[in-house]
Amino acid sequence: MPVYTVHAPTPGGVDLRATDKFVFVRDGFHFWAMVFGPIWLLWNRLWLALIGWIVFFAAFDAGLSSLGVGRRSIFFANIIVAVLMGFEASSLRRWTLSRGNWRQLDVVLADNEDTAERRFFERWSKSQRGIVHDRWAVERGGPPPTRNMPGQPFSNPPPMPAGGIIGLFPEPGGSR
Repeated sequence: MPVYTVHAPTPGGVDLRATDKFVFVRDGFHFWAMVFGPIWLLWNRLWLALIGWIVFFAAFDAGLSSLGVGRRSIFFANIIVAVLMGFEASSLRRWTLSRGNWRQLDVVLADNEDTAERRFFERWSKSQRGIVHDRWAVERGGPPPTRNMPGQPFSNPPPMPAGGIIGLFPEPGGSR
């Protein structure tokens, strides 16, 4: 069963509720990337990968020719490189997305992209349901919420201990 990675633009660029911007990248072998490498790179707008592909193939063929390798051997070496391109095409696409400040949201197992989208959005909407409409929510990675609501036990942070240090060693520099 194919594996899809789900990518979204960074929160600074697009709101996470703009789900039409999400990209699903299938992991695995891409036949058309192997057969039509540069055209596949152009189609997917992988400009740096295309430039790297052109430079690599020119240097690779020139290096093999300067070593005196025959045309048939160069052809088979190019086929091997094309097969490697087919295997690494999805990695190149994920690398390009990460360079463009996209972040990976999830990994989904599905038979095709439509099923992957359905499975992802079912799971994602369940996890986002409470956060989307909560105006007090804090983004993950931020400090814990300290809501200033009277009568709520979590409204005030807990008091600091008398010595100011929490842990096994109550005195700084003390013996262990």
